[in-house]
Amino acid sequence: MSFHVLEDRRILNGPLASDASGGNNGAFVLPGSMAKRRAGLFIIASDGKGWEHVSVSVCGEKRCPTWEEMCRVKESFWDAGDCVMQLHPPQSEYVNDHPFCLHLWRPVHGKIPQPDSSLVGISRK
Repeated sequence: MSFHVLEDRRILNGPLASDASGGNNGAFVLPGSMAKRRAGLFIIASDGKGWEHVSVSVCGEKRCPTWEEMCRVKESFWDAGDCVMQLHPPQSEYVNDHPFCLHLWRPVHGKIPQPDSSLVGISRK
């Protein structure tokens, strides 16, 4: 299980440019799909202070990413067996630098506690 970035999707030019020497830190673009009318996704990834993290917004659109888009990002930056989370902190700790951006988090050490899946619904496996 690991956090990894997509080097072929890293932004290499402009104010958000980085290169592989930055490790898992940098800005990335996942292209959209014309066939599915899906916009591209802009991602900023980091792995500091004990957390793996991506922030995700939709290129050129004023909307939050969909569940399917967030799943695509999770699958692109983490392994299938990794558990990551969206986090709703106390309102007193809210930070909102971009109104249409969502985040995924995973602690570097330890596991995210998970409720039994039967509490969510009936398994279709």
